[in-house]
Amino acid sequence: MGVRLEEEAMLETSSAATSDAAAAARLQREPKYWGLKRHLLDLLSALPPGSPIPTERSLASEFDVSRTTVRQALAELTVEGRLLRVQGKGTFAAEPKVAQRLHLSSYTEDMRAQGREPSSRLLEVSELPVEAELARLLGIRAGAKILRLHRLRFADGEPMALETTHLPLGRFRGLRRYITSGGSLYQVLRERFGVELGHAEETIETGLAGPQEAELLGADVGMPMLLLSRHSFGTDGRPVEWVRSVYRGDRYKFVATLNRPNG
Repeated sequence: MGVRLEEEAMLETSSAATSDAAAAARLQREPKYWGLKRHLLDLLSALPPGSPIPTERSLASEFDVSRTTVRQALAELTVEGRLLRVQGKGTFAAEPKVAQRLHLSSYTEDMRAQGREPSSRLLEVSELPVEAELARLLGIRAGAKILRLHRLRFADGEPMALETTHLPLGRFRGLRRYITSGGSLYQVLRERFGVELGHAEETIETGLAGPQEAELLGADVGMPMLLLSRHSFGTDGRPVEWVRSVYRGDRYKFVATLNRPNG
C-alpha cells in the first residue's frame, strides 16, 4: 500500500513538473512584445480616450525589453485602432472606431446618425470619357462622359475616408453646380433629379495605404485600409453611381446583420 502511494505521489510530481516545463516553454516561445501588448490592452480598457500612455523608454525599462520591441507592440495597437500616435507629442488612447452598419445610405447620413459631425473636402470635380468596364457598370456607351467626384471625408474634423464617385453625365447634367463640400450627394440626386436609390452591391476588401492616401488621411504609408466598391441603382433599376472608397482601417469598422435565407 505504502509503495503504491509513493508511486502515485511521484507520478503527480512528475506530471506537475511536466506541466510547469510546458508552460515555461510556451512563455519562451511567446514573443516579448505580446506580453507588453496584453499589458497595454489592460491599461487601455481603464483609460478614457485621449489619455497619454507611458513613453517608449519607460515601457522598455518596466518590461525589460528593447525599444524596438516596444515600438512593435505600439505599432500593432495603432493599426488596430487602440492607440493614436501624434508626432512630437506622444501616444494616446484612441477614440473607439466608427462603427458603420452596412445599408444604403450616404456618408453624411451615417455620421449624423452616430452623433458625429460630417464634413468633406472636395479634391476634384471632372468630366471625362468613360472606359469600357465602367461604362458597362453605369449602363452607358464606352467613351460617353461621366462626372467624377473625388472627396476627402471627415468625422468631427478627423479624416476618415477618400471617396471617388462616378456618375453618368448625360443623366445628371447640371449636377456639378450643386456639389458642395459638406452636402449629401444622395440628397441632391433626390431633390434636384428625382432619383431615389433602391439597392446597391457593395464589395469590401483590404489594402495598404500608398503615399497619397497616407498623406490625405493622416496615416502611415503601409497602414491597412478598408477598400469599398459600391454599385448603386435607383428604384427604377437603372445604374446611378459606382463608388470606390478608401477607409482608415484603424478608425473604421463595418457591422452587418445576417439573416438565414428562407427555405
